[in-house]
Amino acid sequence: MRILVVDDDVYIQQLVSIHLSREGYQVFTANHGEEALSLLEDKTVDIAIVDVMMPKMDGFELTKILSVDFEIPVILLTAKGQLEDKERGFLSGSEDYIVKPFEVKELLFRVAVVLRRFKRAMDTVIKVGNLMINRKNFEVIINDKNILLPLKEFEILSLLANRINKITQRAELIEQVWGVDYEGSEQTLNTHINRIRERLKKYAASVEIQTVRGIGYKLEVTK
Repeated sequence: MRILVVDDDVYIQQLVSIHLSREGYQVFTANHGEEALSLLEDKTVDIAIVDVMMPKMDGFELTKILSVDFEIPVILLTAKGQLEDKERGFLSGSEDYIVKPFEVKELLFRVAVVLRRFKRAMDTVIKVGNLMINRKNFEVIINDKNILLPLKEFEILSLLANRINKITQRAELIEQVWGVDYEGSEQTLNTHINRIRERLKKYAASVEIQTVRGIGYKLEVTK
């Protein structure tokens, strides 16, 4: 699992990173929101730990971007404990909220809980428009017609359908479908995306794959 730690306090960055690394997590760090978003252009993460008080972009604004545009769960980390700050954090889309100073064990526990919750969110049956995907038996149905897809195409379509209208980065698709050690060309992903598009069009699916230039893809309902 990959975790992004965003905090302008280098000491907090190091403290959190050391303990997360000891638990087996891969950790990326950023000093502020803009640096975090730049990092996400070619890195994928499963969860973000974000400080509220930062220069250039505060944690609330960053959380909104991470949770809406990238669908990354966020734990807010801050020295503030007032009820209104917690409320603003949750309204921004955060999954949890920890007040400094904090026990490292508590942070590790909360990270594990949020990750488990999001892992369960990957539905077995996904319904989008006239498209239905059953991940348990690898079944794809469009307009009540059963469609047989090669495994890689099925996995790509499932990932996009489970995040309808949300951007999925190219790097994440490649890692999820081909694995972290994949060394082939990105053209392979392009080929699979084009084949899926052709199948969706052939069977008059009410969804289509949109390219988000420089980032990745998203599935949208068209009718």
